[in-house]
Amino acid sequence: MIDGILFIVSAPSGAGKTSLVNALLERKPELQLAVSFTTRSPRPGEENGVHYHFVDEQRFLTMMDDGAFLETAEVFGNRYGTAEATVRDELAAGRDLLLEIDWQGARQVRERFPAAVSVFILPPSSQALAQRLRGRGQDSDAVIAGRMEQARDEMLHYGEYDYLVVNDIFDQALDELICVVRSERMRLAHCTGRLQPMLDGLLFE
Repeated sequence: MIDGILFIVSAPSGAGKTSLVNALLERKPELQLAVSFTTRSPRPGEENGVHYHFVDEQRFLTMMDDGAFLETAEVFGNRYGTAEATVRDELAAGRDLLLEIDWQGARQVRERFPAAVSVFILPPSSQALAQRLRGRGQDSDAVIAGRMEQARDEMLHYGEYDYLVVNDIFDQALDELICVVRSERMRLAHCTGRLQPMLDGLLFE
């Protein structure tokens, strides 16, 4: 069996990554989302085990010591990590898997999975990014200023990714993200196994 494809999607806070990922999963339900562990508190509407595995600091650190994570990152004082066993099991079963992680985690994953396909989501402008962060209505001006500074630091790493998608018009950005998935699935290494019966019929019957 051909291993599944590992997709990585990253973006600065406020670029619309989560909305795009959720829409992508609706359009491509065969994609599996790897649910990360985090020490931060759930946001309104988030469910444990669906959006994240919400754990306390001690459990997270214990999992780190046990080598359970494929990657870890600390963002705004909260820890995030992806369980390695889940990733390897899903890929070995031939299922395509999507990781929604930041550039720190993406760099660690690429070291372990060089064939991973990575996409960085960009906002159309700094002004649009600031407007989106304010539109959440969850943070003070000081917090938003800090997030903007963090976003600029994150966007410096765009060159480490295979694809760039600008989230200006949402539907267009979603179509581009879907095109990445489709094009990677058409690579010879990933489609040969699926098409082998047809190829045998064309070449040997």
